[in-house]
Amino acid sequence: MNRFSCGVVLCLLVSVGVDRSEGADRPNIVFLFADDQRADTIAAHGNSNIQTPNLDRLTQEGVSCRQNYCAGSYSGAVCVASRSMIMTGRHWMRIDDTRNWTGMPLLPEVLGKNGYATHAVGKWHNGRPTLARGFQSGKAIMMGGMCDHTKVPLQDLTGEGVLTNSRVGDGFSSTLFADAAIDFLVTQEKSTNPFFLYVAFTAPHDPRNPPESFRQAYYDNPPPLPENFLPQHPFDNGQVSRGGRDEGLADWPRQPEVIRDQLCEYYGLVTQLDGQVGRILDAIDTLGFDENTIVVYAADHGLALGSHGLLGKQNVYEHSMGCPLVVRGPGIPANTSTIAMTYLLDLYRTLCGYAGVEVPEGVDGYNLRSLFEGTQKSVRNSVFLAYQDKMRTIRHKNLKLHVYPEINYQLLFDLEADPLEMTNLAGNPDRASDIERLVGEMKSWQARLGDTLPLTVENPMPKEIDLTGRPRLLDKWQPKWIRDKYFGGRDVPDSQATPAKKNNTKK
Repeated sequence: MNRFSCGVVLCLLVSVGVDRSEGADRPNIVFLFADDQRADTIAAHGNSNIQTPNLDRLTQEGVSCRQNYCAGSYSGAVCVASRSMIMTGRHWMRIDDTRNWTGMPLLPEVLGKNGYATHAVGKWHNGRPTLARGFQSGKAIMMGGMCDHTKVPLQDLTGEGVLTNSRVGDGFSSTLFADAAIDFLVTQEKSTNPFFLYVAFTAPHDPRNPPESFRQAYYDNPPPLPENFLPQHPFDNGQVSRGGRDEGLADWPRQPEVIRDQLCEYYGLVTQLDGQVGRILDAIDTLGFDENTIVVYAADHGLALGSHGLLGKQNVYEHSMGCPLVVRGPGIPANTSTIAMTYLLDLYRTLCGYAGVEVPEGVDGYNLRSLFEGTQKSVRNSVFLAYQDKMRTIRHKNLKLHVYPEINYQLLFDLEADPLEMTNLAGNPDRASDIERLVGEMKSWQARLGDTLPLTVENPMPKEIDLTGRPRLLDKWQPKWIRDKYFGGRDVPDSQATPAKKNNTKK
């Protein structure tokens, strides 16, 4: 399929015309979901080193939530928890059954029971039973956490909830998913019923192997290192000492030239993804859906990529827990933004509200419509972020407190003066009252969520750590040129070798 696929056919379909007045008050919903995208990788939001013309277009046509968060994770695969929260509308600490979500109505499931056609495309990291329960159909679905972007294992979801047509995609991941999304939009052109289209891209998650032209464009004009770049994380946050796949994608200490190249490759993935988002937006407009369709663009969480000496998302810094959220649609003001603190899980209530669907009991979060329309300036006074039993964070206004219970250590940042979290104020005696107040707010959140983790321990672990020369794990998803460049040409261990057509789930 080319830039827009069968453009002539689409124009003919539009010229025929369909009377959608019957469902005019029930908007279609297109949910575009990126994987591992930092909030600061949209040019229109202030990053002059990245090319994102289509995401820029979305910001001009809708509202941007500039302080949007993933709430954390119960596992190193933060995307699993993030997607669980979006689909159930609950904080991860209130999701007892993290794979089947028993007794928790899913967002597409609720919309489907209220007359929406629900269709899934792309990554699904939360098990087949929930996929079949949530969606009536699906195409080009990638079951699992990650894959080589040029060798995507794909399946389709039938109306009976069966995954079928197993294959390896012939093309780049974001392009394949955009193709499938556009195919679905074409099938809905003559329908009078609203639809919910969920498109979960695997970019810009590693392997950071965008098409060569996209990475070369950034090699030729590389972005600067993050201002908060460090060769190593300055203390053991409870995660770095455990290793992990994400943190092993570069040696310790981090070398500026290595991180700079990985940034080029990461930016290349974002820009290639941006082009596919543009194709979907063009299809929405050309098919005549634009006036009655809500488009959501978000990502499951951010990524460190050199910030604070880290590479992954298994931390509670802004670069990893923050994530983009842009929404456009009928009644949503154009070219506006809000700095209210929001969660991804707020989208459940928000989208049900726009669809005129009753929200099931037990759903957390807030309907963000009042923020979008400017009738409210905020929906919450603080956000609580948590990673496993290793880290707890509270943000109230511009103050943010990190707590690392295993080592009895705290960080305090003033995000207004120090948005990159570089100057720890916790040792300043003048800040003692701020810390006491924030700890109280954190304990209040813990009580509401049933979080029983103590914020200090009697016998703390050592704080100091030096990872210099530590061996790194090479996983099976990295293509040969990345193995050659970043792993000295090492091959994948035999224990990881898997036939290409198998669906691999990241643990």
